[in-house]
Amino acid sequence: MTEKGKYDDIINLPHPISKKHPPMPMDKRAAQFSPFAAVAGHKEAIQEKIKNDMLLNE
Repeated sequence: MTEKGKYDDIINLPHPISKKHPPMPMDKRAAQFSPFAAVAGHKEAIQEKIKNDMLLNE
């Protein structure tokens, strides 16, 4: 006999799809969160570090 999990009654239900609101396009969904980047400038700092390390190792 298997133990019943907390969400066993709903785990296999289909994902609800709104009849009122169309799904948001992927490009808009990504843009919605872009202003809230957790670490602004992180990518540039990493690239600068790599560049400096390469210059030191020449």
